[in-house]
Amino acid sequence: MGNLSITDTYRVLEMTLRPLSYWYTQDNVEEAAIDRPGGIWLRLRGRHAHPWHYYEDPKLTREYLNNIMYIIANTYDLPFDPQAGVPVVYAALPGGHRFSGIAGRNVMYDNEDLTGGIAMAIRVYKEDLGIGMDQFGLVQGGRLRQINKLKDVEDPDDPYERLVLSIQRGDNILISGATATGKTTFLNNMITLLSEHKRIITIEDTRELIVKQPNHVHLVVSRTESTNNFTYANVIDLVVRFTPDAILGGEISTTNADAIWQLMNSGHENCFATIHAASPDEAYRAFIKRIEKSTGQSLAGEEENNMIREMKEKLRVVQINRDGNIRAITEIT
Repeated sequence: MGNLSITDTYRVLEMTLRPLSYWYTQDNVEEAAIDRPGGIWLRLRGRHAHPWHYYEDPKLTREYLNNIMYIIANTYDLPFDPQAGVPVVYAALPGGHRFSGIAGRNVMYDNEDLTGGIAMAIRVYKEDLGIGMDQFGLVQGGRLRQINKLKDVEDPDDPYERLVLSIQRGDNILISGATATGKTTFLNNMITLLSEHKRIITIEDTRELIVKQPNHVHLVVSRTESTNNFTYANVIDLVVRFTPDAILGGEISTTNADAIWQLMNSGHENCFATIHAASPDEAYRAFIKRIEKSTGQSLAGEEENNMIREMKEKLRVVQINRDGNIRAITEIT
């Protein structure tokens, strides 16, 4: 593929994906997952009790799925070689869908095939937000127009107004929740509450954030090693020179945690990100653990407690829980 142009490379990827994209591009699909060749699981929108449904597809052979992994890796200049210990690929597929895949002996099937297997998941991207604030239990109140930007304004009792005020005064916000609670969807809703006059920089490993404000830049940094040497250390230097009014991060991971915290702790307003955690307290601790992994340093005892106190002063947590297809904001710290 070395002689192909970038446009031709994407066309090859789109053509190769067609048997798979037939499934995940259907209107009511929220997520697609392959546990083994020969079939696909689809998480369907609007299904409360049993959201996951299985469909057989003989076109999804092991050879085909393996080829997809290599072609995605080649398209985005990512390393992928299960035999050499590089079994994972993260990428954004055409259309903005988030792809995660793993192959080789790190995947084992029930029949104990010692050659290993293949598994992948695709989080479907929708241009319209689909799920609004009201579906998280936040409904715009009649007093919203009276909220001003003064720093000393007390938090309103109404959770929607409290969130709007927090955004207006420039608070840094961490959206916490378990898998598939709608953290990214909620973050995309929060972005719509930012002023259209703000300059916004997004920092993601896979493009998922929808920014309607005209003055914005999307930065993408791969979670995996690649021939592209643009790292999160470079991101910090670049972002401060780009003069953002808001910095929007994706999922807090072991690779980006320290960089996101440095940006949140550097005087910038409206730094938003998401994290996997079951409560605000767990969110702070999970953030610290990822920072430790990111920096190779370990915090314990009073040092850890001091950092938690600092995070609580500088970082508001919005906690999301989900029961089936019912999502709710259960706490705003």
